[in-house]
Amino acid sequence: MYNSNLNKKISLLVVLGLFSVNAIAAASTIQSTTPSWEKNKPYQFTILHTNDHHGRFWQNDIGEYGLAAQKTVVDEIRKEVATKGGKLLLLSGGDINTGVPESDVLQAKPDFLGMNEVRYDAMAVGNHEFDHPLAVIREQQKWAHFPFLSANTYFKGTDNRVFDAYKMFDLNGIKVAVFGLTTDDTIFLASPKNTDGVEFRKTLPEAQKVIAQIKKTESPDMIIAVTHMGHYENGEHGSMAPGDVELARGLQSGELDMIVGGHSQNPVCMASPNKRITEYVPGTPCAPDKQNGTWIVQAHEWGKYVGRADFVFLNGKITLQNYQLIPINLKKEVDNGDGTKRLEYYTKEILQDKTLLENLKPYQEQGKQQLLVKSGELIGRLEGDRSVVRYQQSNMGQLLLSAFVEKTKADIGIMSGGMIRDSLIEGNITYRDILKVEPFGNNVVYFELTGSELIDYLKIALNKKQGSGGYPHLKNITLTRSGDNIKDVKIKNEPIDLQKSYRIATLDFLAAGGDGYPITNTSPTYVDTGYRDADVVKQYFEEHSPINASDYEPTQFIHN
Repeated sequence: MYNSNLNKKISLLVVLGLFSVNAIAAASTIQSTTPSWEKNKPYQFTILHTNDHHGRFWQNDIGEYGLAAQKTVVDEIRKEVATKGGKLLLLSGGDINTGVPESDVLQAKPDFLGMNEVRYDAMAVGNHEFDHPLAVIREQQKWAHFPFLSANTYFKGTDNRVFDAYKMFDLNGIKVAVFGLTTDDTIFLASPKNTDGVEFRKTLPEAQKVIAQIKKTESPDMIIAVTHMGHYENGEHGSMAPGDVELARGLQSGELDMIVGGHSQNPVCMASPNKRITEYVPGTPCAPDKQNGTWIVQAHEWGKYVGRADFVFLNGKITLQNYQLIPINLKKEVDNGDGTKRLEYYTKEILQDKTLLENLKPYQEQGKQQLLVKSGELIGRLEGDRSVVRYQQSNMGQLLLSAFVEKTKADIGIMSGGMIRDSLIEGNITYRDILKVEPFGNNVVYFELTGSELIDYLKIALNKKQGSGGYPHLKNITLTRSGDNIKDVKIKNEPIDLQKSYRIATLDFLAAGGDGYPITNTSPTYVDTGYRDADVVKQYFEEHSPINASDYEPTQFIHN
């Protein structure tokens, strides 16, 4: 547990990556400047938070997380807080969509219905909400009984927001403003066909604008920002858009009390100022970050944790009494001492809420027949963990690109590490397994470039930083790189011919400029095959099984 004081006038504005058609219409109309709280009376309230849910409405194969267990925890805390006379807010840092096939095929309907049962109060709009077109997002908003918030998402060329900017809450007389922000990288991260007509404005100016509006029209006691921007240690965001640390530092001290974050998918538990714990152990103490008087929290991903912040408000001052990350049935491997291992809970078992479990079960079962059909066999492990594929070449990247190259009869294949979302382990491989690796529904495409044009293309692709989703994976290319210059380029072990045309296989997301790659879908040589990436990989498994992972180990193709 972490104890600390926030001695400042309470303006807790929850900055969520917000869905907002009109911020003013969404907010309550409290105009009074007279405090509604009593002098010398302490008010208790609790903020619970999750982020980057990514379709995990159901527990995983070993019984971790899931909304039914999450509801048990939230209900217990809700009862405890109410018994002490307090109030509770439950917030999400966004990215409800994309990650588990049973959710993906249903456009996350079970996730939003389950979140209703857990009683979420608001969510930030994440970049993965735009894995769907706006028409689907509007349908999701109808399913949800809580607002989607994003103050910086606008209809292009207008001053009209796509979602509500903020929402006001009354916690026993304490007026809390919650507003949302969405990373402005979304324009690169989402499929351009889904963001057509939408723009994501810089987050800091929009935060300053909405904070000023809230203070003028709402007279809040507290301001919390719920964001989908990312927590980057000491504000070092590299090639990504600025995140929560930069936001807090860019505002005036005391303007923002708390940021409930998402996007970077890490537990924000600090070892020391500006230094995050590298390997946080579930169930151990967690100290949130603090920048320029603003507390910053994030609860890793997938509902693995529920973050809990307990506050006391007294005479215009807010005190953070306790903070913790509550593991939701997370387990660890324990050595039995005889060469075998067993799974144990990091803390304790949390029973699943029976009613919610039964309500979600039909969605889990729906479509399973199709998803569980065997597509092929795998010998060894294909590595798709984000800690690998965003930093180096992997056998998974080579396998995927092999499938795309074969399907299109291309000379080379290019994709980004952020498009690889899971690993595959030895054994039978189902369509469901493949969809976890490639959940975005991108189409396999190809286009042609001359050798000279290809070198220019590669200079941009290879400039993507390690750790970013844009980090490139290449098939059938070797080269020598010196700074921004590349030479000794070989295509399928043959020196590149600057005049010759080469066919490049990739996915429509990158061809449309996703992850900041060159736009190639306007080329007269561009062809969209119409085949979904997961379907192409499924066909590759069917035709080449058993797949031996060792056959796809990447060779050193970049020489510095």
